[in-house]
Amino acid sequence: MNLVKQTLASLGTTLRIMSYNKVGFAGFLMVIFIVLMSFVGPYFIPLDTVTKVDKIFQSPSAEHWFGTDHQGRDIFSQIIHGGKDVIVVAVIAGVLSTLIAVTFGTLSGFAGGRTDAFIMAITDVMLTIPQLPLLLILASLMKFENVTSLGVLLGLLNWPSLLRAVRSQALSLKERDFIEAARSLDLGTTHIVFREIVPNMMTYIIISLALAMTGAIYAQVALVLFGLVPFSGSNWGVMLSLAWVRGAIFFKDSVWYIMMPIAAIVLLQLSVVTTTRSLELVFNPRLRSGE
Repeated sequence: MNLVKQTLASLGTTLRIMSYNKVGFAGFLMVIFIVLMSFVGPYFIPLDTVTKVDKIFQSPSAEHWFGTDHQGRDIFSQIIHGGKDVIVVAVIAGVLSTLIAVTFGTLSGFAGGRTDAFIMAITDVMLTIPQLPLLLILASLMKFENVTSLGVLLGLLNWPSLLRAVRSQALSLKERDFIEAARSLDLGTTHIVFREIVPNMMTYIIISLALAMTGAIYAQVALVLFGLVPFSGSNWGVMLSLAWVRGAIFFKDSVWYIMMPIAAIVLLQLSVVTTTRSLELVFNPRLRSGE
């Protein structure tokens, strides 16, 4: 019972700190709304799969809030059902790429010597490979049976630039007095890296995670748009792909079918990025000293 009370108190304190930045907190609330809409909404709003030739490309109305698509199906229900895959891939790719970059970037900067040279050599090789063409080639050769495999692939490819940035942060931090004290106490590399250096980079890591997630969203939507990832028809990227394939751009009344998935993607990315403003206050007390 005490653990529950402590958890709720900690959560309340975190939310209060996040609310200091109104824009960031609004972004956080929007992220929560989109997640609930994508994961809980489908249980209450069924996906419209019935073709209605008399309602093709209709404008928003009381019956169809976001209009209809090339088969007269409700766009609003597709938006509700289309966010889950996008969010799952973004989270998997963002967390994996950030975890790789932070772990090996910090180790490279702190250890130095041959360890640093080896890690940076691999990183430099990865940086010379064009990411989008590589993704297109891999997507054409590999079979993605679920969103997890795509998220893992994106995560394994998007870490090099972040690793170099983390390494630079680690090089700066390892000269600080508290790191020298940890070395003097012989606390070990693992302790120093994960208990001393990484916590002091949390603000930077959170921002990098948000950027990694937005990059993954762009990448997956591009792959789906090119038809290289066979996701379900309710995915936002699939909606854009179908709009292009079915010639929706040539119909003046089809603008809603094209713009709604774009608006959903942009709103998700904007919400994730602005949330980092509030998260900075949580992980960096100096930023809220004046509140």
